[in-house]
Amino acid sequence: MAEVIILPDAEAAGVIAADAIAELILADPHAVLGVATGSTPLTTYRALAARVRDDAIDVSNVQAFALDEYVGLPVDHVESYHSVIRREVTEQLGLTPELVHVPDGSLDGIRTAGDAYEALIVEAGGVDLQILGIGTTGHIGFNEPGSSLASTTRWKTLTEQTRIDNARFFDSPEQVPTHCITQGLGTIMRARHLVLLAFGEGKADAVAGAVEGPIGSSLPGSAIQLHPHVSVIVDEAAASKLAHADYYRYAWANRVTGVPL
Repeated sequence: MAEVIILPDAEAAGVIAADAIAELILADPHAVLGVATGSTPLTTYRALAARVRDDAIDVSNVQAFALDEYVGLPVDHVESYHSVIRREVTEQLGLTPELVHVPDGSLDGIRTAGDAYEALIVEAGGVDLQILGIGTTGHIGFNEPGSSLASTTRWKTLTEQTRIDNARFFDSPEQVPTHCITQGLGTIMRARHLVLLAFGEGKADAVAGAVEGPIGSSLPGSAIQLHPHVSVIVDEAAASKLAHADYYRYAWANRVTGVPL
């Protein structure tokens, strides 16, 4: 069972997630992080940046791998994930740019980009801690419903719902790319620790399905139930449809102090 932590708001969740990442880096200055985009992990990145600054944590040797990228969007486009990761992760945390990796979303490299990215992750020794969000369709990364639980990094077609959800980052829904390249569910599951964040009532169904529903490709996030080390950190609204929410609150309130996530 995943450890489910229900907190009052996204700010409190960000602190808990950031503390787990900071402790990992302090234990291993060459840690490998999996980083996500979107609005969900922003409080984590802000809290982690504060920890890095206040505790003078050396992050110069930390590697990071982004989950996904749009296909066909220029890397210098403000909403390409190359640009987003640079702004929200690399620069904010002070990571070494050469050690931060984002999948190649260029049309020219679409046939080989997935295998090349998989090789980079393997060469780095695998991801130690993977930050995840979850979409309203239940996707993690850009693994839309129907994705194989064993899938590796490859290009996918985004659902219309995902494009609608992401339209807030663009001037119009028509500007949202139709395709992406994403780490597969199998790739994500190789990370040694998964930290899934979700906030707001709009994520409640997806969270309940991922944590307590049947495991299957219809809700890709449910794959986390097969992982041995998962922390699900949500606010009260996102937890509102969890059948065992009272138990999760009880377990967190009675956690063993000093033991990391």
